[in-house]
Amino acid sequence: KVWVPKQKPAETRQEQVTTLDPELEEALSSATDTELSDLAAILGVHTLVSNPLSCHGTAGKDGYSNVVKGERVKPVFNEPPNPTNAEETLRRVKSNEPTLTEVNLNNIKNIPIPTLKEFAKAMEKNTRVKKFSLAATRSNDPIAVAFADMLKVNKSLKSLNLESNFITSAGIQALLEALMDNDTLSELKIDNQRQQLGTKVEMEIAKMLEQNHSIIKFGYHFTQQGPRTRAAAAITKNNDLGKVPLVVELVVVLLLCCFFHLLLHEQPAMSSAVQRLP
Repeated sequence: KVWVPKQKPAETRQEQVTTLDPELEEALSSATDTELSDLAAILGVHTLVSNPLSCHGTAGKDGYSNVVKGERVKPVFNEPPNPTNAEETLRRVKSNEPTLTEVNLNNIKNIPIPTLKEFAKAMEKNTRVKKFSLAATRSNDPIAVAFADMLKVNKSLKSLNLESNFITSAGIQALLEALMDNDTLSELKIDNQRQQLGTKVEMEIAKMLEQNHSIIKFGYHFTQQGPRTRAAAAITKNNDLGKVPLVVELVVVLLLCCFFHLLLHEQPAMSSAVQRLP
């Protein structure tokens, strides 16, 4: 005889209906997520606290025991392709066109290395371009060395972007050495390279920022606390030094205005005094 297991009746759970005061129900229904999270933190119900609030110490030492509410992430859309014509832009850089003040080659991955080196060579004699962007172009150490040689000569470029490339510590050190002799570049971005730079290079970056007084914007995410602190202090100091000439100019303008104001008011008095002379 074949054994047939008995089927147990499915258990049905009845949800308990909780009734609250009308005022309390209205307050809870109109409360925002932030207000609910604050209320949960006060009551000790940590499962209602979202992940971004965990840094406030509301969770226990062993972490959360249940699933917490995640933060909604904004969708990131793909950027349209860069319409810049590299060959045409290189011709304009070589000819030093007055209207070309910014070169944007970001996300153009098919530019040959010799062409990128020609850009660096042409920028040595260019006096019009103020901003040069070369992010995500598969640039490597030879390109970084070429632009480092350019920075030793060029005295008009204000911003250089080399983020998201294949530059190693050797290329970064070449750029740092070039910035020791450059006092016009005010912004440099070298973050998000394929290879981590390491503690030694980060210390060299902090040392360069302490000796270079023109860099006021530096794009790099430090992994060590010591170089990060030194770099932040150096950038703050450079920003403060950049404000000094502005203050001096304002003082000079105010003094000139006061001088001309006194001169205009004293001139009629002097004329009347001359007329009263015998």
